[in-house]
Amino acid sequence: MDLILNEEQKMIAESAAVFLQENSSTAQVRKICEAEGGLDRALWQEVVDMGWCSVALPEAAGGMGLGWRELVLLQEQMGYHLACVPFFDAVVAVTPLWKALSQTEAGLQVVARLAASGQICVLGMTVRGELPAAATLKVEGDALVLNGQWSQVGSGAHADVFLLPATLPCGSLGLLEVNAKADGLSVQALPTVDATRSSAQVSAVNVALTGAALLMHGDALKQLWAQTRNLAAIGLAAEQVGVAERALNLAVDYTKERQQFGKVVGSFQGLKHRAAQMLVKVETARSAVYAAAFMADTAGDTSDLTYFAAQARTDATEAALFSTGESIQLHGGVGFTWEFDPHLFFRRAQSASQRMGTVEQWRELVAVRLLDESVTEAA
Repeated sequence: MDLILNEEQKMIAESAAVFLQENSSTAQVRKICEAEGGLDRALWQEVVDMGWCSVALPEAAGGMGLGWRELVLLQEQMGYHLACVPFFDAVVAVTPLWKALSQTEAGLQVVARLAASGQICVLGMTVRGELPAAATLKVEGDALVLNGQWSQVGSGAHADVFLLPATLPCGSLGLLEVNAKADGLSVQALPTVDATRSSAQVSAVNVALTGAALLMHGDALKQLWAQTRNLAAIGLAAEQVGVAERALNLAVDYTKERQQFGKVVGSFQGLKHRAAQMLVKVETARSAVYAAAFMADTAGDTSDLTYFAAQARTDATEAALFSTGESIQLHGGVGFTWEFDPHLFFRRAQSASQRMGTVEQWRELVAVRLLDESVTEAA
């Protein structure tokens, strides 16, 4: 497994870093959070125009035909700069669906209409990335009628289109395209710890849809959902690596300037050790994320990525939580104040730690699988 970036990947990462440094400074992030509800529409449009939304899409669907390794490089920079755009929810989390739909002519038309259009399309998944339970679809004449609730939908407050899972009359699972302004659809914005991200409670009461709204259904959708959760977890872990690295850099920069007892505090051995611990966690997490992305690109669309997703998520979550907490501590008495930046990254780390499953939930999942495999082999 070669985790060293090639020249094209280095160029993608470097160009993204330069662009976001110029367009997503912490001053701009604060402005967007306070005045625009956490969505920088101008930045989002530029992201769309540069083709970032279609990096991992097949060329037949108008994409660049690249993979998850390239996508996580962009996502890592999104975390490093706290970009106020729904890149995770509207690009990373839905890319597996777009790739699956691209295998048919009708699906290609859907992807071309939604994926690179600039519309914000988000999945109605739970915080843990699981399927919601309370949503049904029934047939009334020529119409499909949707009822249900989808809680804490990421970027839901800014969505143009929802991709909502629901139980069909036959009992199988279906995925429906629903316009955010459809009659009977209610979108209630929810308060969030991280003001750079939005969340919403989505409710459908007798929402009338046509047959074309049903994008996918059956066992294929269930399998795709499980794969989507793993891939989205890998993407979220890449963002956490960016958050952790930025927190480390903020701490190092500050300790190089702050003086105590006539010396720069960054010269004290104890602080050097703490910064070194942060660096080790960041690089460990980055390796886990790159390895998971490599497997996602090389192991096939139906391969089980659970172990790799779990490794990436646990390492990246712990790195982000540790580094942002240490960054606040290493800023001393000003670390927790609003005027300094560490709390912005601490909030992102805290909120991301609860999405797509917590560390404890991923470890439990892996433990159950390993024990089941041990029992099967013993039998």
